[in-house]
Amino acid sequence: MTAAANYGQLTGTYEIDPAHTRIGFVARHAMVTKVRGAFNEFSGTATIDGDNPEKSAASVAITAASIDTRNADRDGHLRSNDFLAMEEYPEITFTSTAIKQTGDNEFDVTGDLTVRGVTKSVTIPFTYEGTAQDPFGNTRIGFEGSVVINRKDFGVTWNAPLETGGVLVSEKVTLEFEVSAIKK
Repeated sequence: MTAAANYGQLTGTYEIDPAHTRIGFVARHAMVTKVRGAFNEFSGTATIDGDNPEKSAASVAITAASIDTRNADRDGHLRSNDFLAMEEYPEITFTSTAIKQTGDNEFDVTGDLTVRGVTKSVTIPFTYEGTAQDPFGNTRIGFEGSVVINRKDFGVTWNAPLETGGVLVSEKVTLEFEVSAIKK
């Protein structure tokens, strides 16, 4: 979008549409390639104050066991105590603590990200992608954003050294959000 949106029209409460939303991640593997994955089960809401975006809020809860990298063995390892320890920590959560408009359609959403029981503040830059009426009469909004975190900050420390130097899994992980939400 090139022009600023009329955010006043967006005021309301929205629920994330899991069928049209992707919450994913990217991590470097063996120092030579990237592994991409996503979480298939999550829920979330956003309360938007279009006239004063700083009063808006958002929260997301992700089922850790729903991790999907298209490889069953890898997914099993990621669910284990080496990584997400999903039996002890079944959810990954994010709750906003501040929202700041940084451009016509750009927002920094700062909040508490909790992984493996460790909570850290992260700021995710989001871009407002637009609003549409879907064929079912729902008002939809779209946002996209990403942020790089260090997995060790959240107690996810497992790794394996490579004979050629380096490690099997990068410490830096990019979290990716492509969100479609429906006005309630």
